[in-house]
Amino acid sequence: MPNDQPIYQPGPRDRTVRDSKGKIIPVPKSWSLLKAGDAGATRRVKAAGLFWTVKAKRGRRTISLGVWADRKTIHAVQKQLAVERSTDAYKKKQASAAKRREKIQNEYIDEFTDAVFAFLNFDQRYRELAGDLAVAIAR
Repeated sequence: MPNDQPIYQPGPRDRTVRDSKGKIIPVPKSWSLLKAGDAGATRRVKAAGLFWTVKAKRGRRTISLGVWADRKTIHAVQKQLAVERSTDAYKKKQASAAKRREKIQNEYIDEFTDAVFAFLNFDQRYRELAGDLAVAIAR
């Protein structure tokens, strides 16, 4: 995906977008909006060809609303992903990834708890209280 791909804002009417200069552009009739939320589908749709990324400003943040692309491309990508995600190998890979993330998270919590305990630097007689407090803060 090229980094120079333009980013659009939602248009004032349904099936329109606004470019960086404020021009209202109608979305091609054969296109659909793939809403944000499925990174795998979004990556594949973007890799498959022409698309328009739509983002909106919410307060100080810019959030992705999704990607406009050819309806057939979106449908094919979603169908392919559904097949892949229904396999036992995919489920096993997801379970393994979840275990790995949990292990990393637990290691981080332990390191953070130790850092809080060291930062508190309570007197020796309050060592147990400092430990309890560090655990509570880390949670």
